[in-house]
Amino acid sequence: MAEQVKEQVKEEQKSVELNIRLAPVDNSDQPIRANFTRLNGAPGMVFVDFGFLEPAALSALSRLTQSGGKIPENLNGKLAVRVALGYDTLAALHQQLGQVIGGLKAQQSQKAAPAKKDCK
Repeated sequence: MAEQVKEQVKEEQKSVELNIRLAPVDNSDQPIRANFTRLNGAPGMVFVDFGFLEPAALSALSRLTQSGGKIPENLNGKLAVRVALGYDTLAALHQQLGQVIGGLKAQQSQKAAPAKKDCK
């Protein structure tokens, strides 16, 4: 009996890969430029806000802080999109982002490493 329970638990923990196609609606297949993100928690979900701040404003803010000037209390930007994610989807996104970042780091380290020459 205990063996059957263990086998059921193992089968429940297996991940299944599916080919999922998402059909665009209106202009949803068009990329959205974002250079700022913010997370807001709510019961059972997290809201991810993707926004765009003008690069010139960011440069001016950087120069202002370096010169010791007064930093403005607010910086206006545009909300590009807000996405509501359940915790399970947020965890899956976290895992996928980690894999992408790991791949990018591997590419960077391969580019940074000098090429070895074969001496014969």
